[in-house]
Amino acid sequence: MSKLIFEKSVKGARSFTLPGSDLPDRVPEEIPADFLREEDPLLPEVGEVEAVRHYTELSRKSYGVDSGFYPLGSCTMKYNPKINEWAARLPGFAGLHPYQPEETVQGALELMYELQRMLCEITGMDAFTLQPAAGAHGEMTGAMIIKAYHNSRGDTKRTKMIVPDSAHGTNPATANMLGYKVIEVKSDERGLVDVEDLRSLMSDEIAGLMLTNPNTLGLFEENIREIAEIVHAAGGLLYYDGANANAIIGIARPGDMGFDVCHLNLHKTFATPHGGGGPGSGPIGVKGFLVDFLPVPVIEKSGERYRLSYDRPRSIGKIHAFYGNFGVMVKAYAYIKALGNTGLKEVACNAVLNANYLRTMLAGSYDIPYNRLCKHEFVASARKQKKETGVTALDVAKGLIDRGFHPPTVYFPLIVEEALMIEPTETETRERLDAFVEALLEIDREARENPERLKEAPHKAVIRRPDETAAARNPVLKWEPGK
Repeated sequence: MSKLIFEKSVKGARSFTLPGSDLPDRVPEEIPADFLREEDPLLPEVGEVEAVRHYTELSRKSYGVDSGFYPLGSCTMKYNPKINEWAARLPGFAGLHPYQPEETVQGALELMYELQRMLCEITGMDAFTLQPAAGAHGEMTGAMIIKAYHNSRGDTKRTKMIVPDSAHGTNPATANMLGYKVIEVKSDERGLVDVEDLRSLMSDEIAGLMLTNPNTLGLFEENIREIAEIVHAAGGLLYYDGANANAIIGIARPGDMGFDVCHLNLHKTFATPHGGGGPGSGPIGVKGFLVDFLPVPVIEKSGERYRLSYDRPRSIGKIHAFYGNFGVMVKAYAYIKALGNTGLKEVACNAVLNANYLRTMLAGSYDIPYNRLCKHEFVASARKQKKETGVTALDVAKGLIDRGFHPPTVYFPLIVEEALMIEPTETETRERLDAFVEALLEIDREARENPERLKEAPHKAVIRRPDETAAARNPVLKWEPGK
C-alpha cells in the first residue's frame, strides 16, 4: 500500500522558501488565546521531486471517465469535450467578479440569458433560473416554488407530495425537508407508475408528484399525459426530475408531457464533469403561471442591454450566493451551441442505442426484470447468480474492478432484487461496450466455476473489501503520528 505524504517526510527536506514575515513578533490582542497554537503545525517535509511523484501516483490510482468506462446508472458519467473546459477558462469569463457593475459584465449576462432561452426550448418550459448549484438543490428550489404557488392561493392544506417507489432518493428527501409528508405511489408490473394507485392517492391535500421520465428503470412513462391529467385535476403540480434527461434531449420535452416544473443537471447532461464534489448546476424551469415565484435576481433584457432584476414580490427569494456556478453555465452554453438541435438528438439516440445493445447482450446470462426497449439505462439483476451460486450483485461489482471497469450502481432501485443499474452513455464505443459485456459474462462463468474467489474480489485493487459500515460510523478523517 502507498505511503501517506507524512510518512515520506524527511526532516529538513523541502523545495521552497518563504519570505520573512513583515508582521510584528507579538500576537495581536484581537486574537483570542483559544485560537493560538502552542506548537508549530506538523507538515510533511519532502522535496519537489518526491511531492510531484507522490501526487502523480495518487492520480493514477483514481478512476475517472478520462481513464475508463463509468457505467453508473442514473448518474450519466459521460465523457465531456475538453473544448468546453477551455471556454470556461477564457480570461473574460474566468476573471469575472460577481460584484462587478452590470455594465462591465454584459457578455456574461447575455450568455446566461441565452442559455436560459435554450433550456426553455429544450424542455418546453417558459422560464428558467440558473441559480441552483446541483440537482438536489434544484429539486428543493422546484418544490419551494410549488409550495409558494399553493400558499399564494391560500391553499395551505396541500401538505403531501407523491413520489414513485422507484424514485431517486433525493426526491423524498427534498419533499421531507420542505415539510411535506411523502406518499409513495407503486410501480405496476411493467415498471411504470401504477395509474390506478396514483388515482387512489389523489386528494386536495396533494401538492404534487415528483417524477423522473424515463424513470430509474430506464423506462419511459407511457401514460405520462394521463398521469399529468390526474395530478392537475386534483389541483396538484407535476415536477420533472431531470436526472435522466440525457435520454430525451432533442426528442421529447417535459413541458409537452404536462410537467409544470423541471430541473436539469448541467453537470450530467450538458458537459460538466460529474462527481468529485462539484461544481454542479441544477437549473429550474417553470411554466408561465409560476414565473413570478422564481428566485431573484432574474436576468432581463431591455433593448440590447441585460440587467439583474430583484423586483419580484412573489419570488421565493435567493437560493444561491450570487447567481449560480457560472463556469458550469459556460460549458453548457458551449456544448449546446456546438451540437445544435441535430447533435442533441444524436446524443439521446446514441445513449438509447448503447443501453439497448448492452441489455440485449447480457439478457442470456443475467436477469433483466423489465426486458424490453429501454432508454438511456436499464436494470439487470444478479438474483439468478445469487440463487444458484451465492454470488451477489456486490460480488459482481467487485469482480468488475479486477477487470478494469468501474462497477455500475448496485442495489438500486430498491424494487429490483440484486440490482445492477447500468448506463453506458452515448460517448462509449462499441468496442468498449463489448469489452464490458465480456467482463460480465466472464464473471458469470467464474460465479459458477469458482464462486469463492469472486466473493473475495477485488484481488488487484489497493483497497479490497473495507468494512463499509464501520467506515461510515467511525470515519478516520485525518492522519495522526503513531496511530
